[in-house]
Amino acid sequence: MEIPFLDLSRIDKELKEALKSKFAEILDKGMFSGGQEVDLFEKAVSDYLNSPHAIACANGTDALELALRALGIGPGDEVVVPALTWVSTAEVVLMVGAKLIFWDTDEKGLLAGDWTKAISKKTKAVIPVHLYGQMVEMETLVDQASKLNLHVIEDAAQAFGAEQYGKAAGTWGDVGCLSFYPTKNLGALGEAGMCLTSNTETNKFLRLLLNHGQIKRDEHEGVGRNSRIDSLQAGFLNVMLGKWETHQKIRKQIAAFYKSELKGVSDLKLPTGTEEQSHNCHLFVVQTSRRDQLKEFLKREGVGTAIHYPAILPDLKPYLTKGDFSNARAFTTNGLSLPLNPYLSQIEIEYIVDKIKDFFRS
Repeated sequence: MEIPFLDLSRIDKELKEALKSKFAEILDKGMFSGGQEVDLFEKAVSDYLNSPHAIACANGTDALELALRALGIGPGDEVVVPALTWVSTAEVVLMVGAKLIFWDTDEKGLLAGDWTKAISKKTKAVIPVHLYGQMVEMETLVDQASKLNLHVIEDAAQAFGAEQYGKAAGTWGDVGCLSFYPTKNLGALGEAGMCLTSNTETNKFLRLLLNHGQIKRDEHEGVGRNSRIDSLQAGFLNVMLGKWETHQKIRKQIAAFYKSELKGVSDLKLPTGTEEQSHNCHLFVVQTSRRDQLKEFLKREGVGTAIHYPAILPDLKPYLTKGDFSNARAFTTNGLSLPLNPYLSQIEIEYIVDKIKDFFRS
């Protein structure tokens, strides 16, 4: 049996036809930048996540950079970032000229609760990352940041739809940043992202920045950039949003099956909280001291896996930073992501579980 970690060509026939129909509709209208599809998508996300403002942009990395710029963060400022995350979270800080302050994670891979120890007089913001689809404890973090007069930029790229206390990921901070990269739970057929905010002025500034600093055509109020979402991707996302809840139920069911069947397997640590609303089951990351051997064994048995991530950011050449990042580093050594997507069959899931049990019995 061959089971890829993720194969987007497996999208079901009904959804493929709906996407083809949307492409034809947009092609007939001839509107390829801005327009109704973008407006509809922003409103749909705003309504679904209960965010007063939803600002679509070109991709999730741009969303983070736009957020920093909109909040006035730049040279001379410091920004606290977890040591374990995708590179975008860190590179945007350097791109706006600010200084990165890395901090360790907790045992779940989320920004450790003692992150306030990283604060100096130059610190202007903290970027909590909702890694693997699980949320940082935001009520506490926002309260801490408020007392320290810091901005909060949520990296919710992997956590669309997750929520705590009835409040969605991305709506807790000054700005929340989403990614709709094709591999995400809500994915486009290309690049797309979004900023969320409850602040009217921040909303206006973000829209100005992503469109060349224009308040309207040929009237430039400032220096911006081109980070407009593609109309076609907005249209595809409008279609995909209709499948969102169905796909989420499948993800939750798969995660529950993994946890039920793999519970008690020696030297295999399972993720926690996947059944909760605060976890959208973007990834199912197990940990084992025999990670590399397990990965190779599963590969030989036809099961694709992935490592998120093979190195912490402070160990990478552009971001080299000395420090004790032991919890974050443990994930890079022991963490392995199992297939978790709505295109897997029950037979495949059972096969994956059986092979993992075979490995640990050997």
